[in-house]
Amino acid sequence: MLNQIIKDGIEQSVKRVFNTLEITYPNDVAILIEQPANLEHGDYSCNIAMQLAKTLRKSPLVIAELVKAEIQLQENYAGLLQKVEVAAPGFINLYMDWQVWAKQSFDLPDSIGEKVIIEHTSINPNKAAHVGHLRNACIGDALVRIMKRTGHNVEVHNYVDDLGNQLADTVVGLLNVPLEGDHQRFGDYCWDLYAKVNKEYARNPEMTQKRTDMLHALEQGGGNEAWLGNLVAERIVREHVEEMKRFGIHYDLLVWESNILKEGFWAAAAELLKQTAVFVQETEGKLAGCWVLKQGTEVSNGADSEEHQMDKVLVRSNGILTYTAKDIAYHLWKFGLLAKDFTYSEFSSGLWTTGLTGTQEPYGHADRVINVIDYRQEYPQQMVKQALSALGYNDQAEKLHHVSYGVVSLSPASAAELGIDISEGKSSYAMSGRQGIGVKVIDLVKLMEQNIEQSRSEKDGLSSHIIATAAIRYYLLRFNLGTEIVFDFKQATEISGNTGVYLMYTYARASSVLGKSTIPLITDASQLQFPLEMEKAELALLRQLSLWQETLYSASIELTPNILCTYAHTLATLFNNFYSICPILKGEEATIAFRLWLTSRFKDTLGDVLEVLGLPTPSRM
Repeated sequence: MLNQIIKDGIEQSVKRVFNTLEITYPNDVAILIEQPANLEHGDYSCNIAMQLAKTLRKSPLVIAELVKAEIQLQENYAGLLQKVEVAAPGFINLYMDWQVWAKQSFDLPDSIGEKVIIEHTSINPNKAAHVGHLRNACIGDALVRIMKRTGHNVEVHNYVDDLGNQLADTVVGLLNVPLEGDHQRFGDYCWDLYAKVNKEYARNPEMTQKRTDMLHALEQGGGNEAWLGNLVAERIVREHVEEMKRFGIHYDLLVWESNILKEGFWAAAAELLKQTAVFVQETEGKLAGCWVLKQGTEVSNGADSEEHQMDKVLVRSNGILTYTAKDIAYHLWKFGLLAKDFTYSEFSSGLWTTGLTGTQEPYGHADRVINVIDYRQEYPQQMVKQALSALGYNDQAEKLHHVSYGVVSLSPASAAELGIDISEGKSSYAMSGRQGIGVKVIDLVKLMEQNIEQSRSEKDGLSSHIIATAAIRYYLLRFNLGTEIVFDFKQATEISGNTGVYLMYTYARASSVLGKSTIPLITDASQLQFPLEMEKAELALLRQLSLWQETLYSASIELTPNILCTYAHTLATLFNNFYSICPILKGEEATIAFRLWLTSRFKDTLGDVLEVLGLPTPSRM
């Protein structure tokens, strides 16, 4: 990667300065480089001289000149540097020879074939999916594509909680709560039923006992209620899988929570945990009879110095397992730490599922595990790490990553459109499946399709459906992960600005330019005549192109797909600026050849970015 070559070269130069001055090189020196906004300040700039002024007891300008001299003596930049300058108060500015850069290929760091299991989507199988679920799936799928693109062996899991409260509530509703209405899909029917049964619980609290009884029935299996639960869950999951497929989202394996229980995974995990000091059964207090993962105590700073237990219940006093208990067993299996395995069968073409019968397949045994789960599950995820560490699996605990993200709520305008009372004047309104409040994925897609159909003048490129799903996907990816998305129908369906439609349109524009050329495209940069002095728009575009590998690698380390969106939008904006300022198909032949090459390089790079983000690369829109 270009950035790494520059950083390594500067570090070697700084070390040589220390050797010349006979001073020991400190271990805490951080070489930081940046691309200055002002092109006149170089393609890269480093402030290391100012950092070292106190250590070396010299002025930053003197240190910068010493480092500059060493840089100019080095050959490990592979001819990439055109010149080096020093600027007050001590910046080292480096100017690249972009023709040399264009002739070279740069490799990403080797991932050594590391196997990564990524779990995402994992929607409760009790009703239709909403836009909050879709944000999870889009983040997860983008991470899958990022890790594959950086050389990892990726296995994608979708965890199905078919023993939880939500499914139990839907089955209770089917057996006890009448509901009529027009519903195109079973998931839409269950959406309304789930809300209605929760209203029944509120009106008649004694009815909640039916949920407890249903949870027992689902866990025990074999009875009428359990079979009905199986049928509901499978039907809903099939709808979820098909819905996500429209967004280009696919899975390798469906892992059913009931199989974790029936295959004895939790029983095996519990036996391991009982050998530790942190997994105990409480004999008194409000947790009497519960098996808990001990966390010690947290003492408040209040006047009463109240102590709060941080213990996590894994098995309730009534014998029902919590979600975290089953999750601990699941993660021991993910890392290949349980002497047990599932059997597998095909759920649909290319998608496998766990089961009690089937074949043996090489799933699990991960080197790293990435879980995409919203920020509200941070504590349970920490408990899984705690359990792994308590069992002595510290390496695996370190390689378990929770990708946390903010939930999706509704803007006042969107809430009002859904019939929610907004008289309180809140800035956002939470979605609630129990109240039937939310934006279904299918409804959002229809709305976006309508908006795109109305705004299109030409309809011989991508279908409005494909454009709609791509636009929604990009909208859900472009925000920082920790940001709560305040969902607004109008904003989500915009097709200009920082949107997926803008990126696809720009890609199509570059394809159109290349298609109109009457001279052969030269792809070998060594055969090109680079301008002696590039236009600022050309240079700015080249610099952004050079950052792609560094950005992709950073996204794979930091697990942040949104930085690819920022990169892509900047890249597209710079190309459109170049397109408007620099005539590509007019002028001297050498100039046309260079600008066509630059357009082609842009098209290939943006195409790579779009593929990693899961967006199409259309030649026409």
